Amino acid sequence: MKKNKAIPIQHLIYKIRRQKVMLDSDLASLYDVELRALNQATKRNIGRFPSDFMFQLTQREWNFLRSQIVISKTIQGGRRYVPFVFTEQGISMLSSVLNSEHAVEVNINIMRAFVKLRHFVDTQIEKNEQIAELRKLLMLHFENNNYKFSEHDKAIGQIINALNNLIKKPKKTITIGFNTGKS
Repeated sequence: MKKNKAIPIQHLIYKIRRQKVMLDSDLASLYDVELRALNQATKRNIGRFPSDFMFQLTQREWNFLRSQIVISKTIQGGRRYVPFVFTEQGISMLSSVLNSEHAVEVNINIMRAFVKLRHFVDTQIEKNEQIAELRKLLMLHFENNNYKFSEHDKAIGQIINALNNLIKKPKKTITIGFNTGKS
């Protein structure tokens, strides 16, 4: 069983199907249980894990994720099936299924990591909204002053262009893994 304890939990959270999830193998490592035991406990309590708590990756999603995080192929002794992933709610449910003090302790740390990620996203959204508001104000100033362009006005135009570039939506891509929003 590989140990992920040295890796910050935030790096084990991936974005798949617009949800933040963790792999069953990473969770098994964090909980210090065999993957087989985690999956058996989950299957014995499958009623606690609806599709918004846990789902199995498609082969395409798994191939893409495996290429991103360098997981061994089946020939080299790696996984032989497509993994399950758990959403925040599913991870919370896991602590009751595994029923150990260690599971509760790990869950607390995982929940804190999810809260940090949410806070980061909220902060980025707030920054983008502030940039958009500043851009509107500058555009109003620029449009309402009908006079010859001075160096000052050119500088304001450059600021508006820079702000527009900052808040442009990126091209649609498949997001797997933790995305900080930085390029």
